Amino acid sequence: MAIESDPEREPEVDFAHTEQAARNRQEKAVGIARYVWDRAIAPDELLAMPEETLRKLARAAEAHPPRSRETWTAVADLLDRKTRWATQHPDHPASVPAHADEKIMWVKPPITPWT
Repeated sequence: MAIESDPEREPEVDFAHTEQAARNRQEKAVGIARYVWDRAIAPDELLAMPEETLRKLARAAEAHPPRSRETWTAVADLLDRKTRWATQHPDHPASVPAHADEKIMWVKPPITPWT
């Protein structure tokens, strides 16, 4: 049985791109960015992380892991903006990540091979 389209029915809505979805995405990005900034994780380091690590990072920030890369890109943008702000305000207490020592939990330094 074929399903016919009803011309009077409203078109389907792409909920992922509504204004509400954009607000929710931004709110989630801000929360995650605060957590990530406090751990001194740079935007490029964040975007290079594997999906599994990103999910763990979101949970550690007390956020439901984002479904799209769009949210992580927003987080990276917020980190970039905060980094620029911190550079311009080096004496402000908020310009120094509060838990920079925890960065090692998320970003592993490169291993030097034995020679």
